[in-house]
Amino acid sequence: MRENIVVLGAGPAGLAVGAMLREHGLDPLLVDRADSVGSSWRHHYDRLHLHTARTLSHLPGLRMPRSYGRFVARADVVDYLERYAAHHQLRLSLGTTVQRVERDEAGWRLVCADREIETPYVVVATGGNSTPVLPDWPGSTEFRGALVHASAYRNPAPYVGRDVLVVGAGNTSSEISVDLVEGGARRVRVAVRTPPNIVRLQVGGLPSQAVSVCVRRLPPSVVDRMIRTVQRVTVPDLAPFGLPRPKDGVYTRVVRDNQIPILDVGFIDAVRKGRVEVVAAVSGFDGPDVLLADGSRVTPDAVIVGVGYRPGLEPLIGHLGVLREDGRPRVTGARTVDGAPGMWFTGFHNPISGLLRELGIDARRIAKAVPAAR
Repeated sequence: MRENIVVLGAGPAGLAVGAMLREHGLDPLLVDRADSVGSSWRHHYDRLHLHTARTLSHLPGLRMPRSYGRFVARADVVDYLERYAAHHQLRLSLGTTVQRVERDEAGWRLVCADREIETPYVVVATGGNSTPVLPDWPGSTEFRGALVHASAYRNPAPYVGRDVLVVGAGNTSSEISVDLVEGGARRVRVAVRTPPNIVRLQVGGLPSQAVSVCVRRLPPSVVDRMIRTVQRVTVPDLAPFGLPRPKDGVYTRVVRDNQIPILDVGFIDAVRKGRVEVVAAVSGFDGPDVLLADGSRVTPDAVIVGVGYRPGLEPLIGHLGVLREDGRPRVTGARTVDGAPGMWFTGFHNPISGLLRELGIDARRIAKAVPAAR
């Protein structure tokens, strides 16, 4: 079969691109291996809310209802994505796995399990964290407790009364640790390799994202100094609890490492009160014990790993020379990679100004670029 343009992925990135392409007179086909739109949001942990404000998080062409509140819950995000697809009358091919994308004379050939799709244009919007990967720690296969990736965590019910070690210093790990504490886990520790930057979700009623939108085009060094000043006033010194302030600033880490700061939803208080204990990074396993980088060891009942996400694009397009060593696209947005005309990428970076907001900006730019490529 032949399509005028195909979007790979029916999450927020793919839906936004699809909607903007329709506004430009194209009729894209959105292909996703899941059986529903916004599949990743359906499988996130229950307590998750957007860390960005509702008014700055809608996709182009449809605002989020005010009834969702300022920071939208996971279930409401799913509801919104379903409304969005219906509102823009997007053509969806769900439950369809594209195994490989090949170049051909007409542009691109998408090899699926049951058919092939030819198209001159492809937008890859499958998500930067679509593939969870457990680190290959020595001895991990012999660990006697439960060892699970955070992508499989839903709520604290299975961990009531248990000793849990959470691995990682990002938003997922910090929020899961708070969820475990509030949900009845007996003991919660967080293994941290590199101390994270931490900012308040909002200061004086103003969401941190609003400030980030205003400063996103300034040099990282300037933004780092600005945010550092605010951090000193709003975030207490957690060094006595094992979390010293990092030397690298917030924006430097976003640009250099694709690493968003922790947006606090109770983590700071949990650490200060000793309800969440900070320990050294995991270096390996020894039977029932988890070995830590400082030479100590702990014996948790369960380990929840909040690190190890990859885009998982290698089987799909790794042979095209469009990926970096870390598996992410070499370019995103309205630009195309040299040697791959007619292919665009969106949703593979972590902007300081909020991912959903930037997905809308990307979608508009890509939609304008596609007709220009004809």
